[in-house]
Amino acid sequence: MKVHKEGTGLLLTLFTIFFVVDVALYHTVGRGWVFYATTFVTTVLFLLVLNFFRSPFRRFPYDSEGLVIAPADGTIVAIEEVMENEILHRECLQISIFMSVFNVHANWFPVNGTVKHVSHQNGRFRAAYLPKSSTENERSAVVITTRNGVDVLARQIAGALARRIVTYAKVGEKCHVDEQMGFIKFGSRVDVYLPVGTEVLVEMDQKVTGNQTPIARLGK
Repeated sequence: MKVHKEGTGLLLTLFTIFFVVDVALYHTVGRGWVFYATTFVTTVLFLLVLNFFRSPFRRFPYDSEGLVIAPADGTIVAIEEVMENEILHRECLQISIFMSVFNVHANWFPVNGTVKHVSHQNGRFRAAYLPKSSTENERSAVVITTRNGVDVLARQIAGALARRIVTYAKVGEKCHVDEQMGFIKFGSRVDVYLPVGTEVLVEMDQKVTGNQTPIARLGK
């Protein structure tokens, strides 16, 4: 399993700190229960962080044209019509995916097209599964225009533990569902805003896999 580039620096730092602590304990207290307990805890913590930053190689196996693909691993927590007042300024169908700390946290583009808009908004750090997190939490937004002229908004949202959103998308660039849109560190959510009337292919509480699960089909 490949480690995501966003975690390389943190993992090296943690490994160095934990190694120094464990070696120092070994030379000061010896092989007592304190040494073994500390080594166990530092090993478990390092493996948890390593698991968080895993970056699996994925390619959507079918023709993705006209489909909206899950931009993240997680659970569907919202499928509803809402008024999107920040960027699109219109009624939209919102599909939201909540990512726990155990999910892969790389984010993929949900559709093929051209990046039309990229922005970042500072905000709070509420639990990402709460509805208000979409409009109150720190977030980044990416609008992609499909080949048929449909604007799709994907919003990366920081959660209670997340403290950094990374967005790779750049305005004017072509994008594809097999390409990573960004990464969110430690618990978060991704909302996708689609035209009202779009066919939904998932249901509430369904588990989805980023770059693998179709969540909607755009109209002609």
